[in-house]
Amino acid sequence: MKILKYNDTVTRRKVGCVLRKLIESVLENLSTRDVFLFRVFCANCSAEYASKPLRFTKAGVTPTTQSKKIIYDAVYEQEFMAARQAAIRSTAEHMNYCPICKRLVCNQCFLICDDLDMCARCAGELQEQGSPVMTAVIDAVV
Repeated sequence: MKILKYNDTVTRRKVGCVLRKLIESVLENLSTRDVFLFRVFCANCSAEYASKPLRFTKAGVTPTTQSKKIIYDAVYEQEFMAARQAAIRSTAEHMNYCPICKRLVCNQCFLICDDLDMCARCAGELQEQGSPVMTAVIDAVV
């Protein structure tokens, strides 16, 4: 029986799929008729990650006929779905899935540990040591 390590391609794909599905389930839609915008929160520290706002190509344009309204609505739906997928991909670069508690946590709250990477809360409860994927940026003048 082969034990998969996190670096194995198959394991990374499975974790990536779980992460995308989790992001999809918690992604908040803050879009308006003019701008597409989405956000998620870290389940550990409540830090917010918001997607880059994307402007609807027909923002501010009023359809002159019912036919144009139908077309604009269809264009909006396509652009909304594309913006949502882009937000999911972008969010996956800033968030991680904890395999212990199954929560979505930011890179500052996700630790690289010896045996299994996990969130800081689970690492504390399990008395594991690790380093954050990303450390907080400190704006200080030395």
